[in-house]
Amino acid sequence: MKKLLLAALLALSLSPLAAMASSQIDINSADAATLEQVRGIGPAKASAIVAYRQENGLFKSVDELVNVPGIGERSLEQVREQVTVGNETAQ
Repeated sequence: MKKLLLAALLALSLSPLAAMASSQIDINSADAATLEQVRGIGPAKASAIVAYRQENGLFKSVDELVNVPGIGERSLEQVREQVTVGNETAQ
């Protein structure tokens, strides 16, 4: 019984973490530090995404990430479920 109670408490305490992990990051508004939270995007790719967005405008779809130097199809597939394009008026 004690193990069951501990397991239930652990599950409840991890629930907010699971919810945070499932939220997507908006590539149209995120700064480089926020983009680095995406698994598969390090400092160089995060900076490249921000620079590309500043030079070319907002992304219309996640697929446009392949236009960013250093991001290819493999990288796109790795990050696709973790990112989104938000409101096109945001910057």
